[in-house]
Amino acid sequence: MSIRSGWLALLLCLPAGAAETMRVQMGPAVATAQIEGEALATGEDAEDARFSPAGAGRHLVARVNGKLTVNGEPVIGDAIRFRAGLLARDAGVPGDRPLKANGMLVRGDVVAVLQPAGVLLVNVLPLEDYLVGVLGSEMPRSFPPEALKAQAVAARTYALQKKLEQYGQPFHLGSSVISQVYGGLKAEDPRTREAVEATRGLVLTYDLQPIEAYFHSSCGGKTESGANALGRDLPYLKPVSCPCGKLPSSQWSMGISSDELKAALGTRPSAMKIEGRTSTGRAKRIHFAPNRSLDAVTFRERLGYTRLKSLQFELEPRGAGWTIHGHGFGHGAGLCQWGAKVLADQGKDFREIVAHYYPGTELQVLY
Repeated sequence: MSIRSGWLALLLCLPAGAAETMRVQMGPAVATAQIEGEALATGEDAEDARFSPAGAGRHLVARVNGKLTVNGEPVIGDAIRFRAGLLARDAGVPGDRPLKANGMLVRGDVVAVLQPAGVLLVNVLPLEDYLVGVLGSEMPRSFPPEALKAQAVAARTYALQKKLEQYGQPFHLGSSVISQVYGGLKAEDPRTREAVEATRGLVLTYDLQPIEAYFHSSCGGKTESGANALGRDLPYLKPVSCPCGKLPSSQWSMGISSDELKAALGTRPSAMKIEGRTSTGRAKRIHFAPNRSLDAVTFRERLGYTRLKSLQFELEPRGAGWTIHGHGFGHGAGLCQWGAKVLADQGKDFREIVAHYYPGTELQVLY
């Protein structure tokens, strides 16, 4: 199914009042997984599955001899779904009790999926509940309400686009920075839930499709194009000016020794220089003397994303090592979170904020 046809199917077939759900990978496959909860029940991995009481409130799931097992007993099929609060569900209140999966407390169901490397845990929950756990993980909860709402719209759009892209797969996206960070119940907060509820069902579209709504912490004064930042040449991911560049938090510096460079790059360069920059001033390639170069994206990856915070930097020799001075934090494409805060403080509402960072897009109500 193409993204366009999947999007249209989603628009046309979602029943009134139905809860859109997400399937979130809870980390890599593990040898064993512990599932805990009150009044636990198990069933097939299906939205309309029938659940049966599972007895004890704690179960150990593992891969044994190529089979999926629960408490040492093989189960039928390659997946089993856990749900807490069976009695409450029978009383007409489904999913009102959380589950703990390998120590992570979540809403909704948890599916254990058999994988070649072990057991993969997938959290299945309503999209709006998922977003509350994302918002509290991706943006400071103290940010202004309109900035939180803008982030909620971006996160909802990103999630739905990934769901369509992963149509028919065991999960739609992960729970780490590779997708968007999802912290479960521990990340929930009244302010984040309020922002999600205030924007319920709102998504950003371009040409009637949900956009790839990338976002980052700080752009340093100007966002980057999708082509340069992510290899995604998209009409709504174009450089725009941003007020975050004036914030002290967008400035940073780091020191790195020649030994650290050798460990990261496999060589101890006698000199380094930036070869070429994008239109927004971000580095394209790094040249190492005597005769080596590396694209800047890989250079940042090798040094570590949290150390080399962005590609908008300058190199300065320092003894046997280097000092790197830079601006911003992240890839720089799409919504700038600190810029959204400044715009919200200036009185902009979330509609104006997302329109600024995703030019040419439209806000549409999905449900």
